[in-house]
Amino acid sequence: MGLEYTMQELMVVAGAREIRDDDVVFVGMRLPLLAFQLAKDTHAPHAIGIFENGILRDKPAGDALYTMGDPSNIEGAIWTTSMMDIMALLQNGRVSLGFIGGAEVDRFGNLNTTYIGGRKHVQIRLPGSGGGSDIASLSKRFVIIMKHEKRRFLEKVSYITSPGFGDGRGWREKNGLKGGGPCAVITTKGILRFDSETKEMVLDSIHPGATVEEVIENTGWNLRCAPKNVKTSPPTRSELRMIRKYDPLGFWTRNVI
Repeated sequence: MGLEYTMQELMVVAGAREIRDDDVVFVGMRLPLLAFQLAKDTHAPHAIGIFENGILRDKPAGDALYTMGDPSNIEGAIWTTSMMDIMALLQNGRVSLGFIGGAEVDRFGNLNTTYIGGRKHVQIRLPGSGGGSDIASLSKRFVIIMKHEKRRFLEKVSYITSPGFGDGRGWREKNGLKGGGPCAVITTKGILRFDSETKEMVLDSIHPGATVEEVIENTGWNLRCAPKNVKTSPPTRSELRMIRKYDPLGFWTRNVI
C-alpha cells in the first residue's frame, strides 16, 4: 500500500522540485511557502528565499508559516528590509525563480488576477497584481500554481495582469520583458510546461489518480501532450515528514483547495 498524501502535498513537492540549489527564489504565499522550506531541507540547501514584505533568508524558518510576515520568518533572516529593496532585486535581474498564481491562465501562460470579463465588461473585480506582474516580467523564470478547472484555463484570458508569453514566440522580447517567462504550471491534475518553439502550454506529466482525458476536459483549448507523457512522482516518506513538520495543523495542505 502506497503512502497517503493530499493533492496539496503533492503540489508542494512538485514546486520544491522546481527550485535549484543556486536559485534566488521569490517565494510568494500559500503552497510556495512550504515548497521553499522543503527544497532547502532536501536538494537545494544553498537556495536563497526572498519575500515581498522585505525579508531575505538563507535557511528555512524554524516554525510553521501562515503569512510571510510571521515572527518565525523574521527571526534568523539575513536581511529584513523594505518592499522597495526586495523589488529592486527583481529589477536588477537577481531573482532566478518566482512563484505566482492566478484566477485565470491561458495557453501562453498569461495570468489574470484583475478582472473577470475584461475591463469593459467587468463581471468580478479581483485583487489585482500585487507583486505578480513584477515577478512574471522580471524573474528569470517563474512557476504558476493553481487549481485545474476549465473556467480558469482559457484559450485567452480576459485581462493580462501578469504576462507569460503573450501571443507566442518572440512576444516577450518584442515588449522588452527581461525575464524568461513561465517554465511550469503545477495544477491539481498535472504539470504543464511550454513548447520551446511556439511557447504554448503542453501537458508534461499527470498526477497519480488523474487522467489525460480529465486534464483535456478541464482545459479551455485543444491542449497538446508531450510525446513522453509521464506520471508525476509522488511524495516520498521523508518529503511528507518535512512538509508536515512545517505545516503540522494542515493549514495549507489539508484544507480544500
